[in-house]
Amino acid sequence: MPTTVTNHEALQLVVAVHRLVRSLRQAAPARRLQPTQLLVLSELSAHGPMRIGEIAVRALCSQPTATTVVTSLESTGLVRREPDAADGRATIVVLTEVGRETILSLAHGEAELLSERMSELSPEDREHLRSAMPILRHLADPQQNK
Repeated sequence: MPTTVTNHEALQLVVAVHRLVRSLRQAAPARRLQPTQLLVLSELSAHGPMRIGEIAVRALCSQPTATTVVTSLESTGLVRREPDAADGRATIVVLTEVGRETILSLAHGEAELLSERMSELSPEDREHLRSAMPILRHLADPQQNK
């Protein structure tokens, strides 16, 4: 039994995950967002208001990219900027109610599609997926696991 994972095996997993996420997003009947926009909304939903720099760290993008994404989300009413109570010179980004509803709608739509696809799998394959979920969460956020 192999004890190491090859780059090829890791690449196959990356491609499979990207294809799965892309197919769910394309098939979901909800509002379309770019991947980084979706990630920013998800982070704000999970962790609350934050500064652009923190958004960049959490969304794994540059600060200029985070600024551009926040500006686009702000123009559509999904987020708003407010003065930072801890530092009046800075601003924080806050998820609006429309943003919260959007992220929930997207998540539920994609989850519903994935649930349908998973129901077509064998019971054994569904159990394999269930047991892989904690591992995938761990791989998705290595900073939280240190």
